[in-house]
Amino acid sequence: MSVPAAEPWAQAAGADRAPRPSPSPVAVVRAARRERTTRYRVVTTALVAVTVGLVVLTLCVGAFMVSFVDVLRVVGGADIDGATFVVWDLRLPRTVTAVCVGVAFGLSGAIFQTLVRNPLASPDIIGITAGASAAAVVAIMLFGLNPDLAAPFAFGGALVAAAIIYLLAWRGSVSGYRLVLVGIGVAAILNAVVSYALTRGDVIDANEALVWITGSLNASSWGRLPGLVWPLLALLPVVALLARPLRGLQLGDDLAAGIGVRPERSKLALIVVAVALAAIATAAAGPVAFVAFVSAPIARRLAPGSGLALVPSGLVGACVVLAADFAGAQLFGDTRLPVGIITGVIGAPFLLWLLAQSNRTGKG
Repeated sequence: MSVPAAEPWAQAAGADRAPRPSPSPVAVVRAARRERTTRYRVVTTALVAVTVGLVVLTLCVGAFMVSFVDVLRVVGGADIDGATFVVWDLRLPRTVTAVCVGVAFGLSGAIFQTLVRNPLASPDIIGITAGASAAAVVAIMLFGLNPDLAAPFAFGGALVAAAIIYLLAWRGSVSGYRLVLVGIGVAAILNAVVSYALTRGDVIDANEALVWITGSLNASSWGRLPGLVWPLLALLPVVALLARPLRGLQLGDDLAAGIGVRPERSKLALIVVAVALAAIATAAAGPVAFVAFVSAPIARRLAPGSGLALVPSGLVGACVVLAADFAGAQLFGDTRLPVGIITGVIGAPFLLWLLAQSNRTGKG
């Protein structure tokens, strides 16, 4: 007895109920990688747009308003009464300094935090910028140095502080938590040196030193920019070259060595570069608080799964410094607050939140 053929609609229904083949693991990995890459590019493009917008806002808005067209003309070389002096001589060097300082601090914090695998390991937490502050304040207060000439002392102080921290944390290798704890202890000693130096000078020098160690862009000028811009441009390619070893070190020393990375040599090179970035930024604008600390965590939250997030971290640092300087100039009437005060107001609650999150998840 023959079995009647199924109706066409039944065949179609059965076809709909047939299980679909699941994607291969390779396809899943490729799709996830494409999604992360797309998210990374979108976030980077958005941060570039925000940075450019803040630059335009800073150049146009102030006690003397300048139109966007006039800003473009001044930057292009035109001489406009009033606008040329305000834009070219006052605002533009300050804005370029803010961008470069933010990029340098953001990259330095991202390298330290990735290398040590600890969000507290930023140069302003572990004593690098404290070394710069101590050297500059001692030079100003005890040796009578002009504050405008304190930048080389700040650079040297940051390097010396980093060397001391590295040597004290070395026990055959550099452990992340040991580096953080040693850095916090060294920072406390250096802050005590700053306090002592401030008590030994006269009131005028103390006021100048306090403005400098707070973190300020007030001393920005075309004459001081080469000491910031050229070292930063020289360090950026080095950061790009060291990105691969840094990715390997994220896996741990043993796995990094297995893929051809020399852990201790790479760590030393990365620390030197990160310290140099923090040193040139501190020498240009003082120890602007918490910029290096918050930049990388914010960048990684904007682009989760993006790995190192070095470029977004630098852009976030630039945005933070630009926005903080603009807020300090425009939101408090005739009083212009140093940029370090605004970043400190932003960064201190972020630090408390991070510590609370770490304790809540058992990682404190």
